[in-house]
Parts: sequence; C-alpha cells; structure tokens
Amino acid sequence: MDVVVLIGRVLFSVLFLSSALGHVMQTEAMAGYAASKGVPMAKLSVLGSGALFGLGGLSVLLGVWADLGSLLLAVLLLVTAVLMHPFWKETDPQAKQGEMVNFNKNVALAGAALMLFAFFAHVDDLGLTITGPLFDL
Repeated sequence: MDVVVLIGRVLFSVLFLSSALGHVMQTEAMAGYAASKGVPMAKLSVLGSGALFGLGGLSVLLGVWADLGSLLLAVLLLVTAVLMHPFWKETDPQAKQGEMVNFNKNVALAGAALMLFAFFAHVDDLGLTITGPLFDL
C-alpha cells in the first residue's frame, strides 16, 4: 500500500512542480496574464505563487510535513481559482466556459489537497515519507 500512496503523491506533485517551473521560466508572460486579471503586484505574485506551488509540491512528493504542504496547496488553489478564473465576470460564452472549467479544476484539486491533508495528519503509519505530520487530527 505504501507504494500506491507514493505513486499517488508523485502523480499529484508533478502538476505543482511543473507549474512552479513555469512560473519561474515564463514569469513575464504569466505576470502579464495575472495583471490582466487585476492581480496586484503581478510579477511578485507570479514568483510567490510559483515558489509556494514548488514548496507544496515538494512537501507532498518527499513526505516532508506533507500535511502542511497539502494544506498550503489547498489554500493556494482556492485563492488562484477566485483571482485568476472569475467565470462570473465573463460575458463571452466561450471565455466564460473556459474560466469555469479552470475554476472547477482548481476547486477539485483543492478538495483533493484537503483530503491529502486529512490523510497525512490522521494516519499513523504514512510509510515512505521523510518526516511525520506537523498536525495531529
């Protein structure tokens, strides 16, 4: 079972680690997009969110306070959903649909991250992790 959980952690983390890399490698383009969405201090926000995606992804992947990393990802995903994908503001049907898909994806991933948080904070034998949980539920 430990190997199955590890494979799940790897698959889950790949999204956030690749996103973190994209935030660093394409900062200017992402900052322009964030600015168009009204995000304050767009460049700093892109770099900060990239760093947080990277830290959260590494935490879950390596099992270093993975409960905290999961909680960090959940919060970041919900904030990102609201700030970057406000489908309720769109008037064009195609743009609205695209934003709704991305909003729902982020909310669903936040839900998965919250489940991981509960799993890591509740299960006694996590197996194949570097540290135990920071929280105890």
